[in-house]
Amino acid sequence: MVPPRRGRRPTQVDVAKRAGVSQATVSLVLSGGAVSDQIAESTRAAVFAAAAELGYSANVAARSLKGGRNHLLGLYTFEPVFPTDQRDFYFPFLLGVEEETARQGYDLLLFSSVSAGHRGIYAGGANRLKLADGCVLLGRNVHREELAELVREDFPFVFIGRREVEGAELSYVAADYVSATGGLVTELLRLGHERILYLHAAQDSEPTRDREQGFRQAMAAAGRTVDPSLVRGLADPDDLTPEAVRRWVREEGVTAILVEPTEDTRLTTALDAISATSGVSFPEDCSIALLGDPPSWSPQLRDWTRFSLPRAEMARTAVQTLVELLEHPASAPRQITVPCRFVAGDSLGPATHR
Repeated sequence: MVPPRRGRRPTQVDVAKRAGVSQATVSLVLSGGAVSDQIAESTRAAVFAAAAELGYSANVAARSLKGGRNHLLGLYTFEPVFPTDQRDFYFPFLLGVEEETARQGYDLLLFSSVSAGHRGIYAGGANRLKLADGCVLLGRNVHREELAELVREDFPFVFIGRREVEGAELSYVAADYVSATGGLVTELLRLGHERILYLHAAQDSEPTRDREQGFRQAMAAAGRTVDPSLVRGLADPDDLTPEAVRRWVREEGVTAILVEPTEDTRLTTALDAISATSGVSFPEDCSIALLGDPPSWSPQLRDWTRFSLPRAEMARTAVQTLVELLEHPASAPRQITVPCRFVAGDSLGPATHR
């Protein structure tokens, strides 16, 4: 087959001729929906192979617009995050993306499709996000190989949250966990706490590493040596038992605990149970602070001392950054951190030395 003329974008007709199928079949396969999964795998593979060979991207609207852009911004989430409640952790992110996209004069396209039980950006090698000019990415369970592929394709995207991929630089807008954690450590030291237990998530991630960096930097700045026995991973919130807290306080002399919140409510539920049953009162016997927001908080729940992520601001900044990258495609990746807000709460107090 003769390839498309130089300078002309490949069409679905070109893909159909290359794959030896009808244009309607190509359209169904590339749609990525449930109907696509009903087409024979051999046919699907042939269509995806032809699309990859021709460099086809399903960006129909952009063909008729000056500059090859369609004024669509995408939002892709690596896990289901659509909020059921305004208190949901992800709600401010989604609201901020929507508001700023409208303010910038773009339409918003939400990518949430699942193909063959797999949630991913690529279906048979085709980048679904190319329906949009660029995309804001969000989520904890990141497929780093897909981020690396987006970088290789030079597809414009901005991640909400700091993410790293070996051999590539990403654009992101992240909460300043380093400074926020350091601020809590500084406040604990001011209140006379010396034996501070630091509980981090067991999973190694950029936010977890940033929090620990803030902890260590603040201790070093105050001339304190970090006791390795007081830096521990918390693999499961169920491990945070009343017995464990009593042992830390009464046998190990811990006067304060810093703990990274989980993505569900099990951690705060465990803390509430400890307050009620362990014989250890927060902050009378031991101060405690969360290194971030609980996943869902309302005034009826205990107001734990913590720092709060500027989620809506992060989302708005991510959209602004994406638009700037679209307007200046040759610019370098942009990495922005946004300060967190200290929430005084009611679980921090002066050290009680036993």
